[in-house]
Amino acid sequence: MRATGIRLPEERALFELSKFAATEVATEEQRWLKFFVEGERLDPAHLPVWMNTPEMHQAMSTVQDFSEKERAYHAYQARQNYLRQQKTIQRRIDELTAEAEQAHAEIARERAEKEAALAEIASLKARLEDLDH
Repeated sequence: MRATGIRLPEERALFELSKFAATEVATEEQRWLKFFVEGERLDPAHLPVWMNTPEMHQAMSTVQDFSEKERAYHAYQARQNYLRQQKTIQRRIDELTAEAEQAHAEIARERAEKEAALAEIASLKARLEDLDH
């Protein structure tokens, strides 16, 4: 609804919506201009008298359909963004979990090596003691 001008081919006229300021509607041309200027602020359940024509009701219905489709599109995009964020978060959790498991396995391996080395040292000490006696 932010058009800056409308060209009516049969009349070859150019209208600047920002300059349209009629308070009352006397012609069909004014009705459409007022609709383009004020249409997005109108309450579909309580339309002003100047909107009470079949064409204006159809125009308002079309605007509502576009608005509903736009809202549905934005809801879809928000859902897709949410799912992408969740997938990114889950991927990072999986990476960190794998790193933690790898670190735990490394610690367990080093502990086993240390225990094996201590066992060997203890075995060597026992042999030395046996040789000394």
